[in-house]
Amino acid sequence: MAIQQISVFVENKPGRLAEITGHLAEGGVSIRAFSIADTTDFGILRLIVSDTQKAADVLKAAGVAVSITEVVGISIPDVTGSFAHVVKVLADAGENIEYAYAFLTPEEGHAYVIVRVDDNAKASAVLQKNDIQVIDEATIL
Repeated sequence: MAIQQISVFVENKPGRLAEITGHLAEGGVSIRAFSIADTTDFGILRLIVSDTQKAADVLKAAGVAVSITEVVGISIPDVTGSFAHVVKVLADAGENIEYAYAFLTPEEGHAYVIVRVDDNAKASAVLQKNDIQVIDEATIL
């Protein structure tokens, strides 16, 4: 079960993030989760949104460089060691985590985590085999 994520290259200057999120708002696209990683000159904004294709189209029309990537979503209990368990399960299966980010969920006592791994299908299967709940886009949206 993969989730589509948008990655946007963002110039590291005042107002650029406001422009990008403004385009999404004007296009009627809701942001469900995001992560920003930066360097001196630019950043990468990763987004889970209400309508991935519409968001990509809106941003491309505004001249923004966009790519769509599939990631794995996980629901984990909000208790000490839950994320450590997920990371160990993936490591034991030989899956490398390129990056991850978490966000709150309406499901009380849980958090959602997005991970970018080498093989989404393999990661999803091994997580489910270890009783870790893999979520889909419908769960987030």
